[in-house]
Amino acid sequence: MGLDFSGRVAIVTGAGGGLGRQHALALAARGAKVVVNDLGGAVDGTGGSVGAAQRVVDEIRASGGDAIANGASVTDFAAVQAMVDETMAKWGRVDILVSNAGILRDKSFAKMDLADFRLVLDVHLMGAVHCCKALWPVMTQQKYGRVVLTTSSSGLYGNFGQANYGAAKMALVGLMQTLAIEGLKHDIRVNCLAPTAATRMTQDLFPPDMLGAFGPEAVVPAMLVLAAADAPTRTTLCAGAGGFEAAHVTLTHGAYVGTGADAPERLQDILDAVRDRSGETVPASGAEQGANELRLARRRA
Repeated sequence: MGLDFSGRVAIVTGAGGGLGRQHALALAARGAKVVVNDLGGAVDGTGGSVGAAQRVVDEIRASGGDAIANGASVTDFAAVQAMVDETMAKWGRVDILVSNAGILRDKSFAKMDLADFRLVLDVHLMGAVHCCKALWPVMTQQKYGRVVLTTSSSGLYGNFGQANYGAAKMALVGLMQTLAIEGLKHDIRVNCLAPTAATRMTQDLFPPDMLGAFGPEAVVPAMLVLAAADAPTRTTLCAGAGGFEAAHVTLTHGAYVGTGADAPERLQDILDAVRDRSGETVPASGAEQGANELRLARRRA
C-alpha cells in the first residue's frame, strides 16, 4: 500500500458520519491512530451526543485499528485544547488534522438571520482556527504536521442561499495560504479539500441516479494525498465521483493606467484587458500582487 500512515496520529473533526467518518476509517485502515471527534448534533448544529463518534470508533476497533472518541465542539477552544492534550497524553504526538466539522443554515441573504451567519462562520472558520491553534505548538515542536481544511465550491465559486457557508469556506482558503507559508520551515503542510459528496448535509441536491457516484468515499483519495508524508502544501484539491481538480486564486498580467484624474475612465476603457486571463499566474504570496504593480509602474516610468 503506497500511502501508509503507520505510526501517525490523526484528529478528524465532524467524523461521526458522512465525509468525516470515511476520512477516519480510511486513515485507520492505513495504520493511523485516530481521534474521532464529533459533537453529534443535527445538520443545523443543534443538539449533541458522543454516540455518533463512538460508533465510528467501534467500527475502527472491530477492523483492528486504534481510535478514541471525542465530543468536543470545535467552537469551544478550551474543549479543543483539552482534546489535543488528551491525545498527546495517550499517543504522544499528533501528525494530521482533518478539519471537517460543519453545519448548514441555508437561506437567501435577504432572509438570513445574522445569528445564523455568525454561527456558520463560528463552526467552519473558527472551528478550524481553534484546532490549528491548539495543534500548532505540537506540530512545530515535532517538526511535522499535515493539515487538511475543508473548503467548498460554494466558497470558491458561490452558491445561491449559502452566503454564510460560502464566506466561511473561502475564508479557510485564506487561512491555508498563510498557515502554509508560516508552517513551511517546520514541515507543516497545509492544504484545502473541496468535496462534492452526497451526505446528510447535501443529499437533496443530487439527482437520484447520481447519488451513488457521489458517495463520500469518493472524496477520500484526495484527503489521503493531502495528509500524506509527501503531501504538497498550499494546494486546493476538488474531488467528487472519482474526478479530481485543483483550484487556484490567480493574478492576471494587468495593465498600467496611472493615477491621473482620468484614471477611473481609463480603467473602465481597458477593463477587458485587465481581466484578460491569458498568461495569468498563481502568486506564491500576497506580496506578488504589489510586485506586479511595481513592474507595471516602472515600465511606464
